[in-house]
Amino acid sequence: MIQDIVLIIATYLLGSVSSGIIACKIMRCPDPRTEGSKNYGATNVLRICGKKAAALTLAGDMLKGFIPVLIAHVLHYPNFTPAWVFASVGMAAFLGHLYPIWFNFKGGKGVATALGVQLSLHWMIGGAVVGLWLINFKLFHISSLSALISMAIAPVILWLVWPSSELLAMQIIMSALLFWQHRSNIQRLMEGTEEKVKVADED
Repeated sequence: MIQDIVLIIATYLLGSVSSGIIACKIMRCPDPRTEGSKNYGATNVLRICGKKAAALTLAGDMLKGFIPVLIAHVLHYPNFTPAWVFASVGMAAFLGHLYPIWFNFKGGKGVATALGVQLSLHWMIGGAVVGLWLINFKLFHISSLSALISMAIAPVILWLVWPSSELLAMQIIMSALLFWQHRSNIQRLMEGTEEKVKVADED
């Protein structure tokens, strides 16, 4: 129990680290909070700093969700990890990204971190959600729309693969918060003004 509580707290602190800001500093690009959509997620980093920085951001944000859930698996091995532990750790990672203690609780939108949690819970859950995102992005080339569609269906996917009430509650809350974080995107989608993804020039 104590180790689970320590993991949950540590996960929130890890989730509060901004992969986008770090990636832009490494690549010597502008602070993503001052350019483009002023969000430090992979999509905005892609626009202002290019593919390499966006890949670093995406990997970092996904690992913030993936690694803590993986550690929860390991800590309870060979016994079965209680679902509430997975749910709590997953939410801690997600909330850390959305409301980071290091940045005055003003964070990102949480798509990549949620995907990291889903992939670490079960490859079929994460794989199905990633597949939905890719299909919709191929069709529309709009990152926000792809995320909203895939995360709206994510609770159903999770329940079909792993019918746990704790995990279902976690995913429903994640999806609801993700929609809230995308409220300005939803408005632009309704108005038909949401931009398609454009990539920054790279040397």
